[in-house]
Amino acid sequence: MRSLAITATLLLAGCASAPVEVATAPAPPPATVPAEAGKPPVALQYLYGSPEAAVAVRATNARIADYGVGRIKQRPKDSVVLVAGATMDAPAFEPCGTKPFAAVFDADETLIWNLGPMRHFAEKGTGFDLKVWDQWEKSGAGKAVAMPGSVDMVNKLRAAGITVIANTNRSAANAAGSEDTLRAAGLGEFKHGETLFLMGDDAGGSSKDGRRATIASRYCVIILGGDQLGDFSQQFNVKDLPAAQRMALATSAGATDLWDKGWFLFPNPVYGPWEKLGWGDAFPSDKQWEPK
Repeated sequence: MRSLAITATLLLAGCASAPVEVATAPAPPPATVPAEAGKPPVALQYLYGSPEAAVAVRATNARIADYGVGRIKQRPKDSVVLVAGATMDAPAFEPCGTKPFAAVFDADETLIWNLGPMRHFAEKGTGFDLKVWDQWEKSGAGKAVAMPGSVDMVNKLRAAGITVIANTNRSAANAAGSEDTLRAAGLGEFKHGETLFLMGDDAGGSSKDGRRATIASRYCVIILGGDQLGDFSQQFNVKDLPAAQRMALATSAGATDLWDKGWFLFPNPVYGPWEKLGWGDAFPSDKQWEPK
């Protein structure tokens, strides 16, 4: 199956100067993992059908709930949202003050699994189709499912007094459909502009940094959750950022201090900026081996 990453150029009509290239909505799995006859591609089998993925996702949600309930026992000075211009080498965060607590999550493959379009793209053997995805955003309520443990997680956070917010690159034009989809998945109420932030809410396009800043101006954000590094900072998705540098940023001391301590990453082998990696990016040349 042909994979088609969703780029800023495609989705930011009129904003072509944006220095980012990032998967902003689900795309089918890479062609390097072909589907066997009568079976979905391996990446889809793993994420949406395997107990291994279910256990990993449920464990991440359990860690998030425990972390949030414990974190509010002592008010932090700062949130986990980076201030504008902050880098992983010199991280600085939006202050909390007396603002109410919040946890901010991506939606797709973070709170919900998009089973409908993922199967459609895989069965048809097509690349990502923006028109199909637009229909999904409008009419997918009841067809997307809550990820394992996500309902329990959001309920525990809300019960502790932590506002749960979704910050997703679904379209602001389809806000009602996304509200319906999250509600139908059992995740409760999300209201556009208050607890649901969408692409098109500001001039940032697919970058979530501006929306995160808006949320952090209203809340003490103690949790960020997502399946892509752009769910935490757009600096990970700068256009043409070398793979080795992106890896270095994500595993730097500054980032390591945040993973599972405010920043929580969900597994997603189905789509992401890493789809463009070459052999040399994944397999160091000095580790090459051949049987004799």
